[in-house]
Amino acid sequence: MSFYDEVLRELVVALGAALLLGNGVALSRRRRDALARARAAGRSTKAKGSSRVRKGGRTATGELSQAPVARSVAFLVLGLVMFVAGLAALFAG
Repeated sequence: MSFYDEVLRELVVALGAALLLGNGVALSRRRRDALARARAAGRSTKAKGSSRVRKGGRTATGELSQAPVARSVAFLVLGLVMFVAGLAALFAG
C-alpha cells in the first residue's frame, strides 16, 4: 500500500467521523435551540435582539434557528457509513 492510499483512507475516516459527531451534536442541541428561539420570540419588539429570529425559522443573517432533523439524520448515517468503511479499509489493507 502506498503512502497516498493510506492518506486517502485516513481522510475518509476523518471526514466520516466529523460528519457523525457534528450532526450528532446538532441533533442533541435541538431542544436548547428551540428554547432559545421561544425566549427570543417572547420578547417585546423594543428589546435588543428581538427580531433576530423570523417566522421562517431563520435568523436575520439567514442561519437556521434549529438543525433540520431529516438532513441531520441523513448526514449522520452517511458519516457512520464512511467512518466504518474507512476503518475497514485501513485495517484490511
